[in-house]
Amino acid sequence: MSEARKQDIGLLFLRVSGALFLLWVHGLPKLLHYSEQLKLIEDPFHLGASVTLLLAIFAEVLCPLLIIAGVWVRLACLPILAVLVIALLVVHPEWTLFEGQFGWLLMIIFSSILIAGPGSLRLGRRLA
Repeated sequence: MSEARKQDIGLLFLRVSGALFLLWVHGLPKLLHYSEQLKLIEDPFHLGASVTLLLAIFAEVLCPLLIIAGVWVRLACLPILAVLVIALLVVHPEWTLFEGQFGWLLMIIFSSILIAGPGSLRLGRRLA
């Protein structure tokens, strides 16, 4: 197997596993329990709970699905990273590195995907 192919498989694994993890742990609970989440969500910029929750759902449901498919991957990383930065630095500035480790690991994953791009194993790209 060529080095380029190994890198593409590694990027595919990083993309799919990171996006599924974010979708499963954060996105789907917000989507499936919308009413309950409206009462719980922080609204640091005073946009209203509905707008804030919809923005979070966009970043944690739609963007991971785009990343899994390999469509607009770099662009889809930006809302995810924005939500993570806001969560870690604005909503929970008191968190230690230990308390925020999940968020920081997601920042590492989606920053890596933003830098590296999707690789060649993505929707709409012919496989050799």
